[in-house]
Amino acid sequence: MKKLLAAVAAAALLVVAANPGLAQTKARLGHVFAPGNAADEASKAFARLVKERTKGEIDIAVFPNSQLGSDEALGRDVGRGAVEFAFLNPGSLTGLDPLLDIHYLPYIVTTDAEADRIFYNPDGILQRTLTETLAKHRMVALGFFELEFRAVTNSKRPVRTVEDLKGLKIRVPGSAAIRSFFEIAGTQAVTMPFNNLFVALQQGTVDGQDNGASITFNSRLFEAQRHMTLTNHVYAMGTITVSQRFWSGLSEANKAIVKAAAEEVARDEIKANRAAIAGFIDKMKAAGLEIVTPTPEAMEGFVKAGQVGWERLTPVYGEARISALRKEVDAARGK
Repeated sequence: MKKLLAAVAAAALLVVAANPGLAQTKARLGHVFAPGNAADEASKAFARLVKERTKGEIDIAVFPNSQLGSDEALGRDVGRGAVEFAFLNPGSLTGLDPLLDIHYLPYIVTTDAEADRIFYNPDGILQRTLTETLAKHRMVALGFFELEFRAVTNSKRPVRTVEDLKGLKIRVPGSAAIRSFFEIAGTQAVTMPFNNLFVALQQGTVDGQDNGASITFNSRLFEAQRHMTLTNHVYAMGTITVSQRFWSGLSEANKAIVKAAAEEVARDEIKANRAAIAGFIDKMKAAGLEIVTPTPEAMEGFVKAGQVGWERLTPVYGEARISALRKEVDAARGK
């Protein structure tokens, strides 16, 4: 019997050696997005493409909706190699490095066209800064996807001007740039993990929050709110990341497959997210959420408050980076 088992084991090893595609590497991918969100759909598409194109060599299990923790917890775990992949919101990772929310400076862009030129430019200051900073923390940025323009919701009153924000208690992510905007506007900015937010809104621990239409709808946050203002104060971009430890163990062929899959699903996610935004707003409005679009005059006040944040945070991000970003913004607007 022992000889028979040994023979079977030896035969199995020969089969695997002759067919390396049978060897399988298991990996986990985490993110904070609710099922149905464009980023969640992209994460599942990414896992599927990688498995198909590596002929099963890399098998990625997706854990949505903060099952593996908040963005910051995921970032730390990916950096340590405890989690292999994540669709991350780098603006929530400032506990790791303050440079990871440079793209959250208020009103860098005001339109999708401007976002495409500035945020999705691999040679631009934003992608270069995020990629280099993530690398310092043992993470590889594979692609960049859209989160959306952020809005303000609350349960107290309509916010029509920047002055209406004063006194509200608003949950913000762990981003100095976003916090600066709300503090300058006179709100009480409260940082807490995203997975605690819905209960905090229900219980009145905070009055409101500043995610955009997609996350506010898909995470059902609107059910605990009465008012939403389309301030567009920050355009948010996410990163498809992989642990440096996991990445260094892949063959060059599989690295190329994983990178190409990430870039493909990121492009598709941007299109899908933009197509869905108007529908989310309509559905929330139909459910009773008041939607406020600031007048051009009111928007000037929001933008002015945002620009103060640029000045306040220049020492954090560096004069050279801020100068380069201003030049890119001016070029995108034809100045």
